[in-house]
Amino acid sequence: MQKGDHLVLVDGSAYIFRAYHALPPLTRKSDGLPVGAVSGFCNMLWKLVEESRDTSVGVAPTHFAVIFDHSSTTFRNELYDQYKANREAPPEDLVPQFSLIREAVRAFDLPCIEKEGFEADDLIATYTRHALEAGGDVTIVSSDKDLMQLVGPCVILYDQMKDKRLGPEEVKEKFGVYPDKMIELQALVGDTSDNVPGVPGIGPKTAAQLLEEYGDLETLLARAPEIKQTKRRENLIAFAEQARLSRQLVTLDCATPLDTPLDDLFIHEPDGEKLIAFLKAMEFTTLTRRVAARLDTNAAEVETADITVEGPVRGPDRDPAPPAEPHGHGEALLPFTPAGLVESRKAAAAATFDRSAYVTIRDAATLQAWMSEAREAGVMAFDTETSSLSAMNCDLVGVSFATRAGRAAYLPLGHVSPAGAADLLSEGTVEDEIGPQLPLDDALAILKPPLEDASILKIGQNFKYDYLVLLQHGIAVEPFDDTMLISYALDASASLDGHGMDELSERFLGHKPVSYKELCGSGKSAKAIAACPIDKVTEYAAEDADVTLRLWHVLKPRLVAEGLASVYERLERPLVPVLARMEQRGIKTDRQILSRLSGRFAQKQAGLESEIAEMAGEAFNPGSPKQLGEILFGKLSLPGGKKTKSGQWSTDARVLEELAAEGHELPRRIVDWRQLSKLKGTYTDTLPAHMDDEGRIHTSYAMASTTTGRLSSSEPNLQNIPVRTEEGRAIRTAFVAPKGKKLVSADYSQIELRILAHIADIPQLKEAFREGLDIHAMTASEMFGLPVEGMDPMVRRRAKAINFGIIYGISAFGLANQLSIPREEAGLYIKRYFERFPGIRDYMDATKAFAKEHGYVETLFGRRAHYPDIRGPNPSVRAFNERAAINAPIQGTAADIIRRAMIRMEPALAAAGLSAKMLLQVHDELIFEVEEDEVEASLPVIKQVMEGAALPRVELTVPIEVDAKAADNWEEAH
Repeated sequence: MQKGDHLVLVDGSAYIFRAYHALPPLTRKSDGLPVGAVSGFCNMLWKLVEESRDTSVGVAPTHFAVIFDHSSTTFRNELYDQYKANREAPPEDLVPQFSLIREAVRAFDLPCIEKEGFEADDLIATYTRHALEAGGDVTIVSSDKDLMQLVGPCVILYDQMKDKRLGPEEVKEKFGVYPDKMIELQALVGDTSDNVPGVPGIGPKTAAQLLEEYGDLETLLARAPEIKQTKRRENLIAFAEQARLSRQLVTLDCATPLDTPLDDLFIHEPDGEKLIAFLKAMEFTTLTRRVAARLDTNAAEVETADITVEGPVRGPDRDPAPPAEPHGHGEALLPFTPAGLVESRKAAAAATFDRSAYVTIRDAATLQAWMSEAREAGVMAFDTETSSLSAMNCDLVGVSFATRAGRAAYLPLGHVSPAGAADLLSEGTVEDEIGPQLPLDDALAILKPPLEDASILKIGQNFKYDYLVLLQHGIAVEPFDDTMLISYALDASASLDGHGMDELSERFLGHKPVSYKELCGSGKSAKAIAACPIDKVTEYAAEDADVTLRLWHVLKPRLVAEGLASVYERLERPLVPVLARMEQRGIKTDRQILSRLSGRFAQKQAGLESEIAEMAGEAFNPGSPKQLGEILFGKLSLPGGKKTKSGQWSTDARVLEELAAEGHELPRRIVDWRQLSKLKGTYTDTLPAHMDDEGRIHTSYAMASTTTGRLSSSEPNLQNIPVRTEEGRAIRTAFVAPKGKKLVSADYSQIELRILAHIADIPQLKEAFREGLDIHAMTASEMFGLPVEGMDPMVRRRAKAINFGIIYGISAFGLANQLSIPREEAGLYIKRYFERFPGIRDYMDATKAFAKEHGYVETLFGRRAHYPDIRGPNPSVRAFNERAAINAPIQGTAADIIRRAMIRMEPALAAAGLSAKMLLQVHDELIFEVEEDEVEASLPVIKQVMEGAALPRVELTVPIEVDAKAADNWEEAH
């Protein structure tokens, strides 16, 4: 290297994690190998290499290298054994990609450098020193603040994600000091991601002010007694040695021994065949084409390289866990260069909507051209229009897509004439009336490759629906992003209007889209979308795709900026295809059992109606609130009657339960009658209408409908079938295994109590769970001083009610109703419970305080449940939000754990060579359909996945246990 040369050093380890978090999970189609980070890394590296040749933005590099961390243990660990001790293990699907990424660097014919015992930053610092001594310039490609100490007149830090170059003035603007003071600033501030302690209570602004006033760290520490602010003075004196240690930890070693001399980093054109062979082996189709065109190499003639992961992909001294903030907060998160991703959030939000610019696609050539545009952009928003809301039973009417803001199209596929549709179809005159449409099979053949192309990111809104619709046509869309789920991960709150596209558009884009009602009408005049004018549907559907793409540009960067990328990437997006496949499978149901139960329930209802009439002294309709109110509070003058605003007596469930608890038999019979009526009307009479030709019922799961992350089920709702009553359990017997198979029910045992014991750190509960004791009997023993042996079942029942009630903020009134005891006695039970387990009250108080300060609470996996009204003026609303905030970390963590189990389940079963299929998720329970001869092998795999689902992210201090059993029907298996 000589004067005037230019060295580019890429912080490869940071690159890996930025690439990983920027892209959705991708797998190689041929063998399922995770390659998402490899894909992102290659795209970013290719873009960097190509852009660096453009001398208009600086001097083209003469020397180039990619530097990696080699080990998690360095000389800094000898100085401070807690250095980086708080780092999490890298994501499981990233581990096998470390070796492949190093292979990628070598395929680019670039030096791939690492050294045992040293961090990448030390190697970068040393190469930088050598380059400066030779008279060269240096560009360090990274956003890591640890490297800012190297910035100088001839050294630039380049953040590729933000396309931002930092010189000395930019560092000063960002941190308040020039690069030569960055070491001392970091010594004072510390670094939570590296576990560098620093001095408590001193942030970047304070540190910059102190260094400006005192000049350097040693002068500051020597003169600390002069500082007037008491706490700051005391901390600087008390933690002086800690500051000096921190300075040693953050100072980069510019004299690291180099195995590869600087002169060996001379850049040259890559070997086209070698690089293309690697990219083809990874199945990166789009990048392969780009590289082949740039290097003028015929990709078709290049044989695929035999790329393998050699040796251990990660051990104790390989690749450290990701930094706390693994990538920047820039506008674009994906490593693609075309215009579709270059536009910023502001541009996406500010661009005007012009419905007249949207295109209707009528032929194959035009559709092919749009798909080529999507390939070039690397991203497209996608939406389906269907004949009904049931993804399993709808016809595909059309699809829409957008490749950038304002650039959208609609492809009609199943439109019919509004008048005489059936006749026109039979006479073949539809085309004359509504124009040509591409045949469905021809359109799907063109759409399938790009929809399954790993190099094109598909953006959807409530994408599980579209995913399932296309799955019915043999298309498995990958990769994808879902703006509804991104919004849900960011803003799960009971006070928001929701995460629907129209609401999000108005909230973030200031634009009100055409509504379905505006397009198709409502009530008796409503038309099917297939019968609406295609030009109007184009405006409606293409706008949906356009809005979705713009929302993605606005919302996706927030995931990173607000630290919620992991929630979306690990808990939300991967669950979409899992749920879609579960919905597609459905569960077999016995129509005859349901019919017999309907008859049985009807007989019991008739018997109850006779008893009710006899008690009331006259016959009346127990289903009529008006008639019931007149009987209870008018004729019989029962206490506690209150009239509603309409002037009728209130007869809701709470009123009847209170009267029943006070010993009044008529209200108890009404409650029993209502329960039977609900079971009959909601389930036994209705479920047969949901069965398909094979006798299977396909429920639909909503992923963004609760604040805590719990899934909800609808059409039909299979999560609310009662299990505490004989009738409810009887309904479960109608869900059966087909011949030659069994149903397996795997249920988490008391998972929310276990999570409470862990979060609130309750020694008695944790010990009981570790020893496998009867937790409710143990609680009763602790509260009432009774031996566990021979405990009265009623006493145990009371402890059980309190154990579970505490999680949901139960009141003395609620507990009294549940146990049919006086309210004062219930209040004493709750008081005694908190006295015996004080950690629970501490947890509740701390959680409420956190929620009031921040407006949200978090699960152990980082999911946030927002409660902005917890600071509101209304006492009852505030109290409700406090109870919800206390419950959310517990219930939400349980929901996160079962989500993690569901995401891991199918790969685990497949790896074990098992064909078991997951059918249902019901709160803490998973239902499977298993071949009879595979039951014995399947049960331990299912249990292992579920019991280990929290790991490695969270290691609970209590064991997680799962009860799993196989039987011919759901009730017997539970």
